[in-house]
Amino acid sequence: MQLLTEDIWFPNVEDATKDGLLAIGGDLSVERLLYAYKQGTFPWFEAEEPILWWSPNPRFVLFPKKLKISKSMKQVLRNCNYTVTVNKAFKDVITQCSKIKRSGQIDTWITKSMIKAYVDLYKLGYAKSIEVWRNDALVAGLYGVDLGHGVFCGESMFTKESNASKVGFITFIQNTNYKLIDCQVYTKHLESLGAEDMSRESFLKYFIK
Repeated sequence: MQLLTEDIWFPNVEDATKDGLLAIGGDLSVERLLYAYKQGTFPWFEAEEPILWWSPNPRFVLFPKKLKISKSMKQVLRNCNYTVTVNKAFKDVITQCSKIKRSGQIDTWITKSMIKAYVDLYKLGYAKSIEVWRNDALVAGLYGVDLGHGVFCGESMFTKESNASKVGFITFIQNTNYKLIDCQVYTKHLESLGAEDMSRESFLKYFIK
């Protein structure tokens, strides 16, 4: 694990700690973020911390063809009256994600500077949002990064209604051409949908052109 300078660079991912921490510092410029994602590295830190960059091993991923939908969720999908859209309200989605209280987290990791950075990525076509609406109200959503490698790097999601975020996520997966969805680290919720561990070495092969 190394301290970054003003120069845009990252150490070899093999230098990451056991928990996946690769580097500290730097900035959230578009140039640095793109450089990081191109080598499978992402920022994740709380508001009072310096910028922390991660490259976990194993990586938690979801192959769209292995998506699991429970019987109860299939019923929800059939009967719900949600509308799912793409890239209709990116800033609203990331802002709502920043307000979600998460277990074991003191403060949000989606700071104002983080929101600005990813909105900039969105404006350049490198970030994407999926929105779930009930009538004209935004009730759930998720966002992530797409560098054109056939991998969608999921960042965060929020929901205001039970199962609404699942509806958005599942609908997105069912209508995607992505080879892989990067879920970054393990969560029970994503495991229930079919996500699994993959070695960092295998994961990074998707970024080599």
